[in-house]
Amino acid sequence: MKYICDLCGYVYDEEIGDPDNGIPEGTKFEDIPDDWVCPLCGVSSDEFSPAEDYA
Repeated sequence: MKYICDLCGYVYDEEIGDPDNGIPEGTKFEDIPDDWVCPLCGVSSDEFSPAEDYA
């Protein structure tokens, strides 16, 4: 599953994770720590929507 930042368009892909920021591959979006922020614009994970919402 993929999630898109509503502000900047960054795509979080659960298969890839965000290893540069301590999120290993395979990490489900709902399992990301509360203090994780978008690596591009810095907003919190509540500002992300499922990619299917953009289809």
